[in-house]
Amino acid sequence: MKKQNNQASRRTFLKNAALGSAAVTAAPYVLATSYEQTLWLKRDYILPRFSLNDHIQIALIGSGIQGIYDTNAALKVAGVKLVAVCDLYSGRLDRAKELWGSDLFTTRDYREILSRPDIDAVIVATPDHWHKKITIDALKAGKAVYCEKPMIQRFEEGHEIIKAQQETGKICQVGSQTMASLGNEKAKQLYEEGAIGEMVMLDMYNDRYSAEGAWQYPIPPDANPDTIDFDTFLGNAPKTAYDPIRFFRWRNYKDYGTGVAGDLFVHAFSTLNFILSSKGPNRALSTGGLRYWKDGRDVPDVTLTFYDYPKTDTHAAFNASFRVNFIAGSGDGGGFRLVGTEGVMEVGSQTVKLSRSKLGMIPGGYSMNAYTEANQQKMKTEYALKHPPERKSSLHLGETIWRAPEDYKGGHYDHFYNFFQGIRGENTVVQDATFGLRAAGAALLANESYAQGQPVRWNPETMRLV
Repeated sequence: MKKQNNQASRRTFLKNAALGSAAVTAAPYVLATSYEQTLWLKRDYILPRFSLNDHIQIALIGSGIQGIYDTNAALKVAGVKLVAVCDLYSGRLDRAKELWGSDLFTTRDYREILSRPDIDAVIVATPDHWHKKITIDALKAGKAVYCEKPMIQRFEEGHEIIKAQQETGKICQVGSQTMASLGNEKAKQLYEEGAIGEMVMLDMYNDRYSAEGAWQYPIPPDANPDTIDFDTFLGNAPKTAYDPIRFFRWRNYKDYGTGVAGDLFVHAFSTLNFILSSKGPNRALSTGGLRYWKDGRDVPDVTLTFYDYPKTDTHAAFNASFRVNFIAGSGDGGGFRLVGTEGVMEVGSQTVKLSRSKLGMIPGGYSMNAYTEANQQKMKTEYALKHPPERKSSLHLGETIWRAPEDYKGGHYDHFYNFFQGIRGENTVVQDATFGLRAAGAALLANESYAQGQPVRWNPETMRLV
């Protein structure tokens, strides 16, 4: 992206706003007034018919909760066929055949998947501590890879994946599921047009209020050492006796997962970095604790982390606040708000809400109350001369909401559509390994700061701890 000229960008936004729409992804169907309006987003897909020989044949490695959601989303894209599934729990292999057909090839050994010449691409949806090895092995085996977020469990792993992607030339898409969504695309366009002025703050929060939301996933009654390959699950993690809780609730343990930062922060960083064309923050300070779900887990269930973003060619210096609460008595909820000098954007995968207000520059009765009536009158006159009312400053205020239509296929579909178009050579993927490391690395700074009990620094250019 070229260096952002704030005044030029602002003029672009004001010009487009005067037309009733900021073009590109918004169809100009205004449902209310120009000060409070709803506009529709839309996207055109290239959907040719594919012969059986033209299908991209995929395999799933890790058929747990997210693996199933990923695969169902992938199979909605035309010209894609699932041929194999790998998991370390035999019950999931049985479930895969229930979902996708009894003719599926199933195995507990992912290497059998990679050795098959009929498989073009793999979805890696394993616990985090297996992401690096399987992704690199798959790239070297000539497969395109869709790796679930976070791409890495440890900082140094990212550079190894980037190297493997560059050396093999294979496609590697990181799975922050809604990265390619209409909402993200529209927010990026609005930001670049100057809709919110210069960036000041990012406010992200995720509140949960259920055992399932806090990763207390159910354990099936047939779980035992015969149906689960627990030793392979451990991989490079410390050896421990068979424990189905660790296997099915692995997100609760630092040995296998990355806590709330790797599970939730990384989505926000993917979206934020995409909208701003940013390489990420350079400093993080985290706090929190284990407040309620004291079930053996060793990661906090309440986390607050503050990030500093340095000034770059595409954004001003700003701060970001990330908050996750797994015992929110207020109930479930979440938000993602970009706050600028001239407005605020609330961004979701299917909606963008832009609110613009007029900055108050003239003091009112609150501060004037301390001065004599004569001085008040003089000061009002001076302020009126310094800040004459301008009609243009009162235009384009209020609220505009962009919404995806009811038949929108969704951000998860779009992310896989982008992945498969990349494999077919029709585009470049929106979240390659370098992008994936910048998102995951920023998220993992929260864990690093929490463990050290102090701020930590990161170089967003070299993607390394300082």
